[in-house]
Amino acid sequence: MTRTDDPRGFLRVAPAVAALAWGGNHFIPLMLMYRSIDGYDQVQVDLFLAVYVIGLVPGFLLAGTWSDRWGRRRIMLAGLPIGIAGSVILALGSSTIAGMCAGRFLSGVSVAVAMVVGSSWIKELSEASGQGQAGARRASITLSLGFGGGAGVAGVLAQWGPWPTILPYAVQIAATLVGLVVVLGAAETRQPDPSITAIIGDVRIRPAIRGVFLRRVLPIAPWIFGASALAFAVGPSLVTARTGHLDVAFATLATVITLGVGTSVQLAFAAIDRALHGRSGTVGVALAGIGAVILVAAALDSSIAAVLVAAPIFGAGYGLCMVAGLSAVQAMADGNDLAGLTAIFYSVSYAGFFLPMILAALAPVVGYLAAFVGVAVLCGVCAWVPLRRVSRAA
Repeated sequence: MTRTDDPRGFLRVAPAVAALAWGGNHFIPLMLMYRSIDGYDQVQVDLFLAVYVIGLVPGFLLAGTWSDRWGRRRIMLAGLPIGIAGSVILALGSSTIAGMCAGRFLSGVSVAVAMVVGSSWIKELSEASGQGQAGARRASITLSLGFGGGAGVAGVLAQWGPWPTILPYAVQIAATLVGLVVVLGAAETRQPDPSITAIIGDVRIRPAIRGVFLRRVLPIAPWIFGASALAFAVGPSLVTARTGHLDVAFATLATVITLGVGTSVQLAFAAIDRALHGRSGTVGVALAGIGAVILVAAALDSSIAAVLVAAPIFGAGYGLCMVAGLSAVQAMADGNDLAGLTAIFYSVSYAGFFLPMILAALAPVVGYLAAFVGVAVLCGVCAWVPLRRVSRAA
């Protein structure tokens, strides 16, 4: 690893990571717009979410190992044009299902690069300047700023700006180009290693840490984006009858509240985790369950207040689960499997984005009350597993 005394070296990577995260999440507040402008139904909109997750898979499988083989900078510089291409396709081809799927797929690939390579690079730059413990928090905050800030900008532009299906993507493309220029000055932390010849990464969990990963990380990871999806994909869709022509603005508000609270929690994570005696992840999952119960009111009465009350609760759950999970992964990784373990962690976390599709399928059969109560019960089980482990160790 290249040593550096620059404590702000990670800031040369952060803009690129945030811009790619922006490209992955600015679609969220625009979902309701696409339903009204292009006539997509809820199943098709949920399909676009799922295709994005599918696009993450090759990125997670390839980006980590390739960056171990050729260095962090080269793979990040490949991911940025992919993200730009995804936004161009979404801007020009949003009227067709094929265009939406292609754009969302490429966005997923580019976000995977940001999350795996970017998180690893920020972690290593933090270690190189003697601030290794801040690596996970810096990476998660950078991603959250991109996810939240991008969604906020896109939603405002789509609701009140001209060319609502084009301008949000144009602004994100400009931000990505800025990130591309800035990242060129970042110090490389991983020198090329010709001994790594695998095309698909050795994405596995070492036997020595498998039990810890399964108990401490696996139960909380899906609720990172599960909580987010409930807050800004499911919640606003339940109250469109009341939000009317301001549906995009309301979805944007729910997204910004969720990710704003999540980012604030991440900034204060060290103090919060001390106060919770290391139980931040389990508390985060429990908060996701509480938020799901609150959404019952939105489902039954189209309560706008319920969505707005649930949003910060989901945001706090998202923030706690994100940093707790990523910190645990980085703590158990050695120098050779950091990117691979990070890929596994994020792969599991993105499983939460399938939750809207599952609820959309279940709700007509069992009703929203039973569906949301089922989510809350599942959260309780997932919160209990790592809490039981912490209690035994206490």
